[in-house]
Amino acid sequence: MARTRNERLAALLSEAGWSRTQAANEFNRAAQHLQQATAAGIGRSHISMWIGGTQPSGAAPVILCQALSHRLNRLITPDELGFAGPGSAPGVPDWRADPLPALTDLGRNDLDPDRRRLLVSAGYSAAWLALPGEAWWRAMTELPPPSPGTARRVSSGDVATVQEFTLAFSHIDQRRGGGHARKALVQFLRSEVTSLLSGTFSSDQVRRAMFAAAGELTYLSGWMAFDNGEHALAQQYFALALKLAARSADEPLSGHILRAMAHQALDLSLHRQGLELSAASLHGQRYASATPRERALLGVVHARALASTGDRQAAAKALLQAENDLAAASAEIPEPNRTFFFGEASLAHETACTLAACGDRRGAVRHFQRSVRTRGEAFARTHAVTLGYLGAVQLATGVVEEACATWQRALEAMEEGIHSGRARQTVVDMRRLLSPYRRRQIPAVASLDARAAAYLAQ
Repeated sequence: MARTRNERLAALLSEAGWSRTQAANEFNRAAQHLQQATAAGIGRSHISMWIGGTQPSGAAPVILCQALSHRLNRLITPDELGFAGPGSAPGVPDWRADPLPALTDLGRNDLDPDRRRLLVSAGYSAAWLALPGEAWWRAMTELPPPSPGTARRVSSGDVATVQEFTLAFSHIDQRRGGGHARKALVQFLRSEVTSLLSGTFSSDQVRRAMFAAAGELTYLSGWMAFDNGEHALAQQYFALALKLAARSADEPLSGHILRAMAHQALDLSLHRQGLELSAASLHGQRYASATPRERALLGVVHARALASTGDRQAAAKALLQAENDLAAASAEIPEPNRTFFFGEASLAHETACTLAACGDRRGAVRHFQRSVRTRGEAFARTHAVTLGYLGAVQLATGVVEEACATWQRALEAMEEGIHSGRARQTVVDMRRLLSPYRRRQIPAVASLDARAAAYLAQ
């Protein structure tokens, strides 16, 4: 059977201004950059075959996407290259796909060093932020038929084990950062949790509880990747976590995951998308059925999103509601484990971010300082991030030496075994913000800049 010429690929190579020989050279450079040496070494004939309709194997489509994305300064997917069917491109999640095989595949790729480099080097895609409609959410609550009787039998004790594992790693994340011990989490998720999800359950209640527990652990894997600056990888875990949460019919958990997606979008300056996601996190029973502490968490991220899009009045109202929600939390109201970290210090941190987005730097300084005063030692990672943000706002208000003193404290915290891309980014930003002051011979600036450079060189 005659192959169909790949017009998509031919058009993109033309847009890039590459001959087939040049395309092969750029492919090989991208392969070396991605540490995919075994894929390098292609020539003009390979490009000709691909244009002629031959499908490349292995990592070749992703490598060519990387080369063309760099050349054209926009995200190019395998689908755009004519190498994948509609809807299957990495940049567009297929909400209809079964989450279990996808979770197994993502875990396997995450644990394989070569494949993981491709996952991490992929670009964060705004296409992943477009949520499915209400019909999808309703359909997902209808659990698929049970597995055959030969499958592993799953009990409420198995659910508790996954929940305990998730809580333990949440504590590690808060204390040491997302780059610490995440591999062990992914290994447990892939080898143990996927097996449990494919098992037979004593009741639908246990079944839904297991999907919720798996969704929360998958979310945590995404959150730790986000904290470590691995944004494209985090996106994929967040999407899978949302599918599992939807299947469990746990609406507050879905809200929690959407809140994390909004947080990531805001950190990446995708303000409109962040607002849409934070609004979705508050929709219907996601907020109404949530406990007071979780309501406060959802609400304060929404306040930050409102501020980031210029709606200061609505942001102020949302902040007040978040304060009231947290004040309503008490020992008599059981909270989900996932909210253990959110208290006065976290609310103050997010309030400060919101005020900074509103242009109220002095108010932001005051609330960041409150967060620093009230956060316990168990939350060392977030403490370091807060200090990093505080120093930046202090510098913006003109108190250079105070900012340097704050940043020295941030570095001191980070040097105590914190592995966090977010924390590290505050050091990168610190050096950039200090750049105009380097020639002024300010001792505090010189000392801090040298320490920051040494930290980043590690």
